[in-house]
Amino acid sequence: MADSRAHDKAILRGHMLEIRAEASARDPDAGEKLAARFPIKLFQRYGPRVSAYIAMRDEIDPAPLLERLKRAGAELVLPRMDENGQMSFRSADPAALEQGPFGLTQPRASAGALDPTLVLAPLLAFDARGVRLGYGKGHYDRALRGLRARGRVFFLGLAFDAQEVDVVPAERHDIPLDWVETPTRSLPLFLGRAMAR
Repeated sequence: MADSRAHDKAILRGHMLEIRAEASARDPDAGEKLAARFPIKLFQRYGPRVSAYIAMRDEIDPAPLLERLKRAGAELVLPRMDENGQMSFRSADPAALEQGPFGLTQPRASAGALDPTLVLAPLLAFDARGVRLGYGKGHYDRALRGLRARGRVFFLGLAFDAQEVDVVPAERHDIPLDWVETPTRSLPLFLGRAMAR
């Protein structure tokens, strides 16, 4: 069963790479739109330390949102792929960035490790249950599990509207998103899960 879900995810991943590329080409200002309508109450409740990412390929660009959050007092951190293959979160000082694996721009190992309370993540697809389809390595899932063992953290996906699908095949290790922001919508997925219980 797990192998079947992994296979289904791989097929969906290839399809969603095309969908996301098309959405990005159709709406080059999506990052600005998302930033303008982002509910700042989420930062006020779940900040102040925010992990984001530097967009690569056709990911929705969080840079305009990060500028808005910085003005609101956010302390920004970025994910880093460490030498042991684990993801950590470190100071987002622009002077201390380097090229990492998978095409990531990431903090150097010398940057201080800091646990975020709000994690903004890219994705390939999501569904109404909050299941997130990433690139298939499980880095965010493992990192979130560690963060939650140490304290509170809110997991928020940034996406184009076209990245929502009916069902993302879920595996046992998948950590669901609490919320998704798109250029046009706010989707509080954790509320839907609470109501379904």
